Amino acid sequence: MKFEDLLVKLGEHDFFDLATVVQLTEERRKSVQVQLYRWCKKGKLIPLRRGMYAVAEPYISRPINPAKMANHLYTPSYLSHHWALGYYGLIPEKVVTYTSISSRVPRNFENAFGVFTFRHIKPSVFFGYHSVQMDGQKVLMALPEKALLDLWYLEAGGWAKARMAEMRFQNMELVNSDRLQAFAARFSSPRIAIAVKAWLQLRDSEEEGTVSL
Repeated sequence: MKFEDLLVKLGEHDFFDLATVVQLTEERRKSVQVQLYRWCKKGKLIPLRRGMYAVAEPYISRPINPAKMANHLYTPSYLSHHWALGYYGLIPEKVVTYTSISSRVPRNFENAFGVFTFRHIKPSVFFGYHSVQMDGQKVLMALPEKALLDLWYLEAGGWAKARMAEMRFQNMELVNSDRLQAFAARFSSPRIAIAVKAWLQLRDSEEEGTVSL
């Protein structure tokens, strides 16, 4: 198999796994594995995690989108938590770790494109995400309301108003209160209910121009 032939077979796929190449080329798995390793050594491919690779520049027509990559590194998953909150501008910090939600066991990956963390939630609350366009590519991401709920659900401890204020939330009008409460009800968690109440109180205080803790 020649590298140019692989690029033709991959088409628009910037990253791929070993199984895909075996299926596309119909070659023996071990042979493909050795060839992919050699191309990594030559800098034509970039290893992302075990058995998954990206095509290196200048062999691709567009830059790799790490957010889109996060969706494919570990499936099913969607971006959420601090990363999604930063994307929406709900928190002031620039978040560099790509935090995703999955119904599978937690995993962490680090490669040339960044640090990728996958947090586990139970299947019954694996919902509330949609497809957004980033650099012309589709990325699965939590809705603003679900990104908040994932944060409150996964981070230990209570979410009273004082802790909520420490997050320095901004652009709070982006969060739909009805959707937030409807999503929260599906968690069936008193702790989440308290967090939602604290959020709504904080939002009301911000709108009035006062924050009392």
